[in-house]
Amino acid sequence: MLYSEKFFASAAVTASLLLSSVSAAAAFTACEVTDTGGIDDNSFNQTAWKGVLDAKEKLGVEARYLESQAETDYEANINSLLGGQCDVIITVGFLLGDATKKAAEANPDQKFSIVDFSYDPPLNNVVGQVYSTDEAAFLAGYLAAGVSKSGTIGVFGGINIPPVTIFMDGFYRGANYYNKQKGTKVAVLGWNPETREGLFTNNFDSLDDGRAFAQNLFDEGADIVLPVAGPVGLGSAALADELGTDKLKIIGVDADLYLTDPQKKHVYLTSITKRMDSTVYAVIEAAMKGTYKGGVLAGSLENDGVGLAPFHDMENEVSAEMKQELSDLRKAIIDGTIKVNE
Repeated sequence: MLYSEKFFASAAVTASLLLSSVSAAAAFTACEVTDTGGIDDNSFNQTAWKGVLDAKEKLGVEARYLESQAETDYEANINSLLGGQCDVIITVGFLLGDATKKAAEANPDQKFSIVDFSYDPPLNNVVGQVYSTDEAAFLAGYLAAGVSKSGTIGVFGGINIPPVTIFMDGFYRGANYYNKQKGTKVAVLGWNPETREGLFTNNFDSLDDGRAFAQNLFDEGADIVLPVAGPVGLGSAALADELGTDKLKIIGVDADLYLTDPQKKHVYLTSITKRMDSTVYAVIEAAMKGTYKGGVLAGSLENDGVGLAPFHDMENEVSAEMKQELSDLRKAIIDGTIKVNE
C-alpha cells in the first residue's frame, strides 16, 4: 500500500533527549533502534526520534530507544525489544534492512517500520519509509551551481548505498540542469551518476573524515560542498567555519542543519530536508488508531516529505531571480515537466 496523505507539517528539529516515557501505565509504546550515528546525530536518527517524541507529546505514547554502536548490534537490539514491550518498533537506516526483515518474518504479529528502506514484495507487518530526496537535491544542485563563485562544487557520501547516492544523483543532475539552462560549465566533484563512482568516507560518524574530505574538495576548487554522511558532515561545517563562508559553504542533509548545528549554523547555505519525523509520527498514529498497514510510506516534494530548508543567514547570498527559479523548478518537478532521474 502506498500512503499518499499530505500528513507532513513544518516543525523544528528537537534537541536530543534521553530515554523517556510518559508513565508506567502508558497504553502504547513506540520504540526506536538507531543506526550507528546515534540518537543525537543531528541527522536522520535524531529526526526520526523527533517523530517518536512528537507522538509522545501529542498522542501520549511511551517512547523508548536503543542505540546501535556497531552494525553487529542491529539484530540484538531489535530482538531485545520483542516480546510485547513495544507496540511498534521503528528501525532507522538502510543498513538495518536485513535485520528488520528477519525479525518481522519471525514475529508476524509485531508491527515494524523502517526508515530509508522498503521491501519488494512488501511485508504485512512492516511499513517502509522512503523519500524522493533526489527531487530536493536537484534543487540544491541548481542552487549551488548558481551561487558558486569558483565554478566548482563538491559532494561526498558516507557509504555507497541508495539512501546516500540518491542525494548525490539529484545534486549532480540539478547542477547540470543549471549548466544547460545558463550555458555555464559548473563542475561537480565527488560523484558520477553514470559510473556510480565517487567519494565515500565509508562511515557515518567520523568528523575528522568530514573535515578531510571537504578539505580535499576545497583544494580542488569547490566553494560549496554537500556531505551526505550524517554526523560526518559536522566536520565539514567546522572546516567552513575556519575558512570563512566566503571561501566554503556547506549544504546539510536530512534535517535543517542551521537548527541542529547551532554553533556552526552560519556556514549552511541550505539543507536538503527529509521529513522522517512526520513519517514516523504517521506510522505510530496509524498503529494506535488501528489503521496500520504494511507497505510503503513515501515522502516527496509534492507532499512536503522532502524539500529545501530556508537560507537563514545566507538569505542575501541567493538572488531574487534564483529564488524564483527554484520555485518554478519545484513546480516543474512536481507536475512532471522535469524528470530529476534522467
